Amino acid sequence: MKPTVGRIVHYMNLGDADGRFPPETQAAIITGVHWGSNIGEPEESRYDVDLHIFYRTGQFDMLKVPFSPTAKRGHWTWPPP
Repeated sequence: MKPTVGRIVHYMNLGDADGRFPPETQAAIITGVHWGSNIGEPEESRYDVDLHIFYRTGQFDMLKVPFSPTAKRGHWTWPPP
C-alpha cells in the first residue's frame, strides 16, 4: 500500500539510552511523503514519511522516517488489521 498524507500509521519510538523507558508504539499521522531509493522492495519501503506523532504526554514531528514491515525502533509501519 502506498503511504499518503493523512493516513494513520504506527511509529516505534527509540526509548531511552539506559533502557529505563523501552521503545513503544505510538499513533502517528503522515504529513509528508518522500521518494526513497529502495527499488525492488515492498512499495512502502520505497518511501520515507514525515510524521506527526502522538505521545501520552505530548506531540512531536519527525521527518523522513523509514518504513519497516514489522515494529522496529525509529520506523513506521501500518497498524494491524
